[in-house]
Amino acid sequence: MKLIPIPEDKYDEYRITLMFDCYKWDPQFLDNNTIAKYALVITKEEHKELERLTEHLDKETQEAEVFLNKNPKLAIPLALTKKVSNELKRMNNYDSDKHIRLMRYDFHPTVEGKWAVSEVNSDVPGGFAEGSLMPKEAKALLGESKYWYRCFGDILVNAIKKKVIKSGRIMLVHCTSYSDDRQVMQFLGDRLKQEGFRIIYGAADHLRFKDNKAFCILDDNEGEVNAIIRFTPLEWLVDIKPKKWQGYFDTNTVSCNHPIAIYAQTKRFPLVWDVLEKNGINMSTWRELLPETLEVKDAKGKEGYIYKPAYGRVGEKISIKEACKEDEYKQIMSEVKRHPKKYLAQKKFISKPLVGTDGEKFHVCLGSYAVDGVHAGYYARISRSPRIDSNAADIPVLIEGEEE
Repeated sequence: MKLIPIPEDKYDEYRITLMFDCYKWDPQFLDNNTIAKYALVITKEEHKELERLTEHLDKETQEAEVFLNKNPKLAIPLALTKKVSNELKRMNNYDSDKHIRLMRYDFHPTVEGKWAVSEVNSDVPGGFAEGSLMPKEAKALLGESKYWYRCFGDILVNAIKKKVIKSGRIMLVHCTSYSDDRQVMQFLGDRLKQEGFRIIYGAADHLRFKDNKAFCILDDNEGEVNAIIRFTPLEWLVDIKPKKWQGYFDTNTVSCNHPIAIYAQTKRFPLVWDVLEKNGINMSTWRELLPETLEVKDAKGKEGYIYKPAYGRVGEKISIKEACKEDEYKQIMSEVKRHPKKYLAQKKFISKPLVGTDGEKFHVCLGSYAVDGVHAGYYARISRSPRIDSNAADIPVLIEGEEE
């Protein structure tokens, strides 16, 4: 794994191309440029290992969530909210063959020369365009014959084509006031239109459900939809007006992702592994890759643990002390003390940084997608800090050698 610089004289044009032609509408966070000046290049051997680990993790995760869905009392250690738990009772008709299961596993290289996984983005993983169009542009600049990449967008669209009727109506559900959400949906919607699907962009409350089927209520788009692609997080959805769209949890309409994703989305997921294994669910790949995870109370007095919010996103509120600014660490630890069930303790791994051309060091989070159990490409970010958060830069992932 290494960093290859985008040619300096072509970087500005590359950045503009990503912004205007590749749906990268958020190239900046505060004063930080979020488009890396490098490409992340992995060897074919690293790719094969990541592919294998991703598919093993995905198999274990899907088996675990199906089991927990059939045995909800065993999911108590997940400390799901009362609102979520009430809705999960409706999921007794879940059939994995009907729906599209998309997940992204976040890998980090460690100083021991191994991989560590920090989490699975089980519910609404992003990075669609960055995992599809950024590597295409980088490959064109760095040498067509030297590298290849796995286009996430093509793989997801092919999975959708297998489960949604031809020319079907697909509702892309997202938080419509956020441009960073819309860029994800716009990329996918434009790609699906190329395949002949009819696309509707809307918010969670623009669907109603009858007889376990989804219906759009937007003007000029009323009627049944054939698939739901959801980018609104579940914990947000149930806090809005759940009585109006409870049907997300028991719909037979093809869904990506179905709410069964909540079991693995909470970072308290490792706290049910013991009971899963007692019931014959293999969690060995997870055990190998995820650092030891404990209840907050069980980590008291132990060295080398960090604290993470159960539903944190984009690296927010993780207590890596050297990555926290000003009073942030103190504020996080105060919140952990007040709300221990909303957090977990995890053994800290030491990330191995990659070195840029000027000697500057960058930490890497290499997101590896799985769609319906099959590896589906990468979305990566790099940061000067060991905490990969909103300040990190998106970076294309290329694979050395000729494509198989």
